[in-house]
Amino acid sequence: MQFTPGKIPDLFWKPLKKFGDDRGWLGELFREDELPPGFQVTMSYVSMTKAGVVRGPHEHVDQSDCFCFIGPGTFRLILWDMRKGSPTYGVRQEEIVGGDNPMLVIIPPHVIHAYKNITDHDAIVYNFPDRLYKGKGRAEPVDEIRHELDPHSVYRVD
Repeated sequence: MQFTPGKIPDLFWKPLKKFGDDRGWLGELFREDELPPGFQVTMSYVSMTKAGVVRGPHEHVDQSDCFCFIGPGTFRLILWDMRKGSPTYGVRQEEIVGGDNPMLVIIPPHVIHAYKNITDHDAIVYNFPDRLYKGKGRAEPVDEIRHELDPHSVYRVD
């Protein structure tokens, strides 16, 4: 399959601001009144990604991810719109997010996503998805299709 470079218009992007003083900086990750209507944070987690490492590509069937890339550390975020019926079906979008471009992005179901730490040190990502991992009591299947496990996947980061 060939992908068309472009923008996926119905992702939610919000630049994040850092407020600094002589102690360091503070940054709001999100506010309920600034999230899109209907999006409800259900849990949160933080992940550390080592320098040069890729997470993904994977997608969710029902879950939307709400990633906050605020730094330190910079990531190359790659998105593939595979939503049947979407006007941007088959579009591949790539953005640089994190340290110099702090960003919150909400990624809906069936938009395949991956990110790579492109800095020379460990970097942190926060996620505030709208579904519980493995459901209530961790008793349900994981809502994830892991394309990175397929050696013949068309979803390539490098």
